[in-house]
Amino acid sequence: MGFWDTITDLVEAATPWSSAEAEAPADAPAQDQQEETTPEVEKEAPEEAAEEPAEEAEEEEEEEEEEEIVDPKEKFEEECRESKQCAPAKHHFDECVERVTKAQESGHSDEDCVEEFFHLAHCANQCAAPKLWAALK
Repeated sequence: MGFWDTITDLVEAATPWSSAEAEAPADAPAQDQQEETTPEVEKEAPEEAAEEPAEEAEEEEEEEEEEEIVDPKEKFEEECRESKQCAPAKHHFDECVERVTKAQESGHSDEDCVEEFFHLAHCANQCAAPKLWAALK
């Protein structure tokens, strides 16, 4: 090989757009053999199909038996929302909900309780955080 042949071979090996060469399938008679075996597979398929639903049902039962993982943060936050510490924020939120509900019934709904909700959520988060860290350790 010459110098230029070596460089050409290196360039062809390094270029991503070089032509890809693939070999043809082994031989066509293999396809004929697959067609002959297909009816046998179809004969066995109903038996297997009857077994699969039973197996799937067992798997579903096992999944149902497993306990649902409960996020402890949600439990702690709910406890904190009902606690003395967050009672003022909850009181303001409940009053706002009543006021907005009455306004919507009468057709005047200019107000929402987003601010009150965020105050309550912040209080619950602040209260639940130390409990959550203690539970996770």
